[in-house]
Amino acid sequence: MSNLDNLKNNFHDRMIEIYDQAKAECNYSATRFYQMVSELGGLKAAQKLLATNKPSEGLTRLWEEKRLDISMEATILQKPWCNLFSETELLIAKKKLKELGYTPESSCD
Repeated sequence: MSNLDNLKNNFHDRMIEIYDQAKAECNYSATRFYQMVSELGGLKAAQKLLATNKPSEGLTRLWEEKRLDISMEATILQKPWCNLFSETELLIAKKKLKELGYTPESSCD
């Protein structure tokens, strides 16, 4: 298995961890997010969410909980995950977070 495949598999696992973390820490079951990740895989699910203009239901809920730090958008701005995404996708993630008043820490700049 290539390093890229390993990274994609690890990212998928991280997306499931985000779901579990939101459920445990925010009492939020992001059912649609979990289904999307399960059906498409973590990377394709994240790319699909980034392709929409409006913030997802999950992102809005995490904003309400003041936990945007565990959002998919904040996660992909961190190493090593940012290596899986285009510059455009990373900019979209930053923009969505910024619109909600959250300045993400990015280890990929």
